[in-house]
Amino acid sequence: MERIGVAVVGTGWCGGIRAQACAANPLVEGLYLAETRPERLAEVAAATGARLATSDYRQLLDKKEISAVFISATPEGLHYPMARDFLRAGKNVFLEKPIAIELAEADELILIARSSGLKFSIGYSQRFNPKFAYVKKCVSEGTIGKPVSVLVSRHVTRSLGKKISGRVRLSPAAMEATHDLDFVLWCLAPSKPVRVYSQINFGAMRESMGEGVPDQQWLTVTMEDGLSFVVGGGWNLPPGYPNFSSTWIEFIGTEGALMVDDTHRDVMLNTVAKGAAFPISTMPGESLGHVYAGPMAAETNHFVEAVALGRPVLVTPEEARQVMAVYLAADLSAEAGEPVTLPLGNKG
Repeated sequence: MERIGVAVVGTGWCGGIRAQACAANPLVEGLYLAETRPERLAEVAAATGARLATSDYRQLLDKKEISAVFISATPEGLHYPMARDFLRAGKNVFLEKPIAIELAEADELILIARSSGLKFSIGYSQRFNPKFAYVKKCVSEGTIGKPVSVLVSRHVTRSLGKKISGRVRLSPAAMEATHDLDFVLWCLAPSKPVRVYSQINFGAMRESMGEGVPDQQWLTVTMEDGLSFVVGGGWNLPPGYPNFSSTWIEFIGTEGALMVDDTHRDVMLNTVAKGAAFPISTMPGESLGHVYAGPMAAETNHFVEAVALGRPVLVTPEEARQVMAVYLAADLSAEAGEPVTLPLGNKG
């Protein structure tokens, strides 16, 4: 069994989860961290026993003992240059979504990884959500027959929406619905998207974050085989219901129907001090003492195993580029008020 050195760049919410998972993985020989906030860097380094903790990720580029790198840095505009640097340095890279800001950037990263024989994957953690995996299994095995209608509606709280929209000017389609676009396209493959129509709705976010920040975005995507599906993503849920994320899935086929409640209302905590709350409702998941509840730890371990054991990655960069093209087309459609035809090429 080959053990590998792993680096985590950006140790915020998601990066911290990745670092903890790597520290506990028996395939990881040493953990290396990069983070610009000194207090957070020290906190995660102490919790994980990191071999090296630095404020400058470039100090990790030439470390021969590092085989795999998780890039969890924000803002999202950092993804492309950091991933490019590590791929050029010969490192296998796991990159949080989005893969890039421009399609040309995504294409360059894919080309570098492919030409160098490196593993390159994007953080679509919901593929590791057991409920989502069950849908994929049912569709792949033909349990519901041929899919005829698909709907996925995702909402997160406005506090999280303010955090996301305050650091980067990317739409709900790019930052929230992107998970479900990836999921549905994964289920419907090999059919590819050919047309996108999208509308955005404004409300509470515009009042608190300023002009141009929507509450909700709906996308209708038409596939080359004629099936159309609807995905919605929003970030204006009021505090407390649920605490973080709520998703509803419908897959209707010729031989059956599958409804999935991932709204996180099954666990409720009611206290005198804070009233009702719905814990265990984050999309990435969270540590509950001896067990981790959620998909992100499993996703992290999957990439470590892919590098250390020579296994394929579940999410390919080409799939992430396709998702990116769809949400870029959605933003163009919402602005123009008319459908947009795919492929976009490098116009995004």
